[in-house]
Amino acid sequence: MRRAASATLADAGIGVGCPGTAGVPHRREERGMSTVDKPPRMLVLWCPDWPAVAACLADGTPLHLPAAVFHANRVVACTAVARAAGIRRGMRRRDAQSRCPELQVFGPDEDRDARLFEPVAAAVEELVVGVEVVRPGLVAVPADGASGYFGGELRLAELLVEHVSHQVECQIGIADGLFAATLAAHRSRIVDRDRAADFLAPLPVDELDQPAADRAELVDLLRRLGLRTLGAFADLAERDVAARFGRAGMIAHRLARGLDERPPHRRRPPPELTVTKAFDPPLDRVDAAAFMARTLAERFHGGLARHGLACTRLGIYATTENGEELSRVWRCAEPLTPQGIADRVRWQFEGWLRAAPGERPSAGVERLRLAPEETVEGHSLQLGLWQEGLRGLSDETTERAGRALVRVQGLLGPDSVFTAVLDGGRGPAERVRLVPWGDPRTPQSPPDVPWPGRLPAPSPATVYAQPLPARVLDASGAEVHITRRRELSAPPHRVSVGDGPPREVLDWAGPWLVDAHWWTPGGDGVRTRVQAVLAGEPETAVLLTRVGGSSPHWTVEGVYD
Repeated sequence: MRRAASATLADAGIGVGCPGTAGVPHRREERGMSTVDKPPRMLVLWCPDWPAVAACLADGTPLHLPAAVFHANRVVACTAVARAAGIRRGMRRRDAQSRCPELQVFGPDEDRDARLFEPVAAAVEELVVGVEVVRPGLVAVPADGASGYFGGELRLAELLVEHVSHQVECQIGIADGLFAATLAAHRSRIVDRDRAADFLAPLPVDELDQPAADRAELVDLLRRLGLRTLGAFADLAERDVAARFGRAGMIAHRLARGLDERPPHRRRPPPELTVTKAFDPPLDRVDAAAFMARTLAERFHGGLARHGLACTRLGIYATTENGEELSRVWRCAEPLTPQGIADRVRWQFEGWLRAAPGERPSAGVERLRLAPEETVEGHSLQLGLWQEGLRGLSDETTERAGRALVRVQGLLGPDSVFTAVLDGGRGPAERVRLVPWGDPRTPQSPPDVPWPGRLPAPSPATVYAQPLPARVLDASGAEVHITRRRELSAPPHRVSVGDGPPREVLDWAGPWLVDAHWWTPGGDGVRTRVQAVLAGEPETAVLLTRVGGSSPHWTVEGVYD
């Protein structure tokens, strides 16, 4: 609910149940839900379009201007003003800017989103205890205790909206279970107790594909099977869902029925699984905290794995040099990987150490404790710490290699070890990106979609950071150029690289043409790539590139083995 919507809750009668559910029997009774399986009552506070809002706050851009966050040239979040101008999630950047030329464009930044969300989580914590950050932009709170203290769920929702809205626009939902409460927050609803399944039933099955859940393939399959609503999916028998969709389908089926992803009664983690580390000198820089988080995450995850457990709620507790106590609990949809643990520790330190003056700690952190607030059986988590970056190796070899790489980083710094990630793109330099060891190895652009004009395999073994200047001549000695029909003016006959002598072209293939950055002032225009084998001892295969623009010229972009 937004600030102006607090009075609307009472006026619309939202606090007494879901519209349209009068006379409908409880789905909990229809499906025989036991009291043990009943999810807890949750309150969720949601900040709409948080990545776009955080980007505007970090840049100093007024929120009344249209703004959007793009990833791989697609809109992933936009402000309400941008939506009013016709911008939608998934829209291409070119289409978005054509609809709204004054659109402010930002890139994704998880650290920024988490750092700026910390004051919002702290504001919620001033009124209620047990705040859990689900992700930047979304916090969850157990509703029963707080609602009893403040005189009811409606009064609690009104107080929270009033308290938080001076910082950022927010909406609140209350329901049984985190999933139902999150969807209720998207609609500013308070769902009656034991009526979560009725509230979810008419909603589209697309709601299962929440951020960080990655259920797009499952949702697409359900739609193709004719299951368009959560209620239709929930009506399927559990046995049939397990046989057809596996574990991912079973989790989604529980959510559609108004249950939690996992049964609420879980093993209590042994106290020795808590990991504590003291720092001398105290930590007062985010980059140092990020480097420390990787090693600490390995210890924490390894201790859980030895007991056959994985963490789903991570408690981060810190003590500063002046005795200040800092704490935050992160709730996770899936069991945390070591990289996920390190990310949340880094995000939390971003929020603590880069807060506004007067809100940040008065001294560095001298003691840090990671506690598994909630665990599940370890079979839910398949990947080890290093398996994502070192596939194909044995567990022992993987662990040894990972320790060696971390050791190198400890000696030379976090940016001393890189691994390659295959990205999408047309040229060889665009398709491979180097990321520091331990950072997320996620492609920035999809490598498997069609890329018109992409160079065919194999790619050059050596790709120059700065292409070498070259001259490509035809049989008459004139430079080969590109005609208006986008063809070579003549077959390449001789090539000279840099100041070297001309070498005869034994064979060649191409051309492959790409319009490069034609939409930006001073763009390169048409790029033409040609593969050529040059005579000599030894023969050399090169990738020649004709760069267009105001001063067309040839370069050697790479060399083949």
